[in-house]
Amino acid sequence: MSRLERFEFNREYVDRLVAEDPEIERHFATYFTSLLALKLRSRLRSAALVEDAVQETFRRVLTSLKRGEVESPERLGSFVNSVCNNVVFETYRSGTRTTPLEEGFDQADDRTDSAESLIVGAEDRARVRQALAELPPKERDLLTWLFFEERDKDDVCRTLNIDRNYLRVLVHRAKTHFRAQLLSHTP
Repeated sequence: MSRLERFEFNREYVDRLVAEDPEIERHFATYFTSLLALKLRSRLRSAALVEDAVQETFRRVLTSLKRGEVESPERLGSFVNSVCNNVVFETYRSGTRTTPLEEGFDQADDRTDSAESLIVGAEDRARVRQALAELPPKERDLLTWLFFEERDKDDVCRTLNIDRNYLRVLVHRAKTHFRAQLLSHTP
């Protein structure tokens, strides 16, 4: 597989693309199809979605170029990349839309948990509480804030007067210590 050479775009290139010059259109399609496909294959679940996203990206870019919305021709590559990102996000959003089930489709049942599962659940909760109680106060507070109270990480950073990178380190350490404590209480 040969490496694609970086291309420097300019006003003449964009003008010829807008004027539908076949040579430039071929170059544009060839140059960006491989780059976009490479990017999209890791983000979309099927070849059909990748092809659709590439075509939609091309349609939007060419429409914007014809409307004169691209002010810096030398940044055409960045513009194409940004449009592609927007197309991917829209694809994600459209894939998460669901239709509600009709009323009464799945009636709630009256099953309850067995006595055994209730006891095991209570024992698990007790082990978690005990493991948390044995952690140093700072680690216990950190895990409680993030996982039980579900506080915003930025809020926790402000409270502790630290940055997000250091928060990540502290959470990793606290989780490691918690895991060790929990394992020491597991029969």
